[in-house]
Amino acid sequence: MANIDYYFGTISPWAYLAGDRLERIAERHGAAITYKPLDILQLFDRTGGVRPANRHPSRMDYRAQELPRWADHLGVALNVKPAHWPVNMAPSSYAIIAAQQAGGGDLGGLVQGFLRAIWAEDRDISDDAVIRDILGAHGFDPALADKGLFIGAETYGRNLEQAVEAGVFGSPFYVVRESGQKFWGQDRLDFLDRHLSAP
Repeated sequence: MANIDYYFGTISPWAYLAGDRLERIAERHGAAITYKPLDILQLFDRTGGVRPANRHPSRMDYRAQELPRWADHLGVALNVKPAHWPVNMAPSSYAIIAAQQAGGGDLGGLVQGFLRAIWAEDRDISDDAVIRDILGAHGFDPALADKGLFIGAETYGRNLEQAVEAGVFGSPFYVVRESGQKFWGQDRLDFLDRHLSAP
């Protein structure tokens, strides 16, 4: 069985555009996913990337065209200028970490729920009430928003260190543990699918 480490920031529009394709690919191949939310801005700092606020206008202009282009291609709603972005990623990331540890709900749906909240619903995913609502909507105890904060913070920081060690530099980023193959971006999911299909 393949194991996929999925590194992402909960404010990443490209992770939002991935939708549930990773989960469907993993189900098809009997692969396991470990969700590793991290501070994507710190990852940029550590790996030679540039935070959006500091990018050249030409890059941001292209991003403003490419995001709706992909959303239209994939048939998903997208607000290119969401009401709450950028926002503190830590609270939503801690909730995902706690939910993964607790089990019993739809973890992939939870991750997508936070991403959709920003990019399609104009919700603030750093707000405790929003976090509780999204947890509950995906079969998790809303009280997880308050539990395991120390472990959440510790794991969140460790995810960043592991990402740097694994050669991760963006979001979404998928690493197949057994082969060491890396796939950056929602537009590389077909290649991940093909890799898992190889004998």
